[in-house]
Amino acid sequence: MEVVKVSGEVRENLGKKASKEARRNGRVPAVVYGSGDPVHFSIDPLDVRDLVYTPEFRIAELSVAGATHRAIIKDYQFHPVTDELRHIDFLALEDGRSIKVEVPVTFSGTSPGVRGGGKLLVNVRRIKIKTTPENLVDHLTLDISKLELGQSIRVRDIQPAEGVEILNPGGQPVATVEVPRALRSAATAEKKAAEKDAKKAKAAG
Repeated sequence: MEVVKVSGEVRENLGKKASKEARRNGRVPAVVYGSGDPVHFSIDPLDVRDLVYTPEFRIAELSVAGATHRAIIKDYQFHPVTDELRHIDFLALEDGRSIKVEVPVTFSGTSPGVRGGGKLLVNVRRIKIKTTPENLVDHLTLDISKLELGQSIRVRDIQPAEGVEILNPGGQPVATVEVPRALRSAATAEKKAAEKDAKKAKAAG
């Protein structure tokens, strides 16, 4: 699992005024929560770029005041107009303590429905799981090698690793092989032709 190192500076003063001052200095206010007291600090927004602006799931290694925290992003806020990162919350990872996170879905194999001209439509790109840090995974994989035209593969088809519980509803479609309009039209025309031939054969008989 990829780890992103982030260096933070402890915030001595808290509150809105102090947060505004940090932002004026090009810093982003941040907090890491765990079993102990929250740690308030500020970071360079460039240091968390690979954590925030990515579809991948990654762990942060926070270095603050000589202490190191392995953590995941819990929440973040953007400015409503400028999209500037305004605040970020981290959750410290502690072995044996359950966490809930969303991880991306990847697909393995080649769908015969896609080979037959269908289009793979992804309905769900991230799945919510419950696990502990020692069993944490950065993605879930779905095998689509048997997915035919018009079929869907669902959350219940995912085989999670040991110690990982999937929280999404089992019946939720993750991906579907859509039948293109051209294939639907061809199938309709073929059906009509078959019906016409059947009528002719019946009349002749």
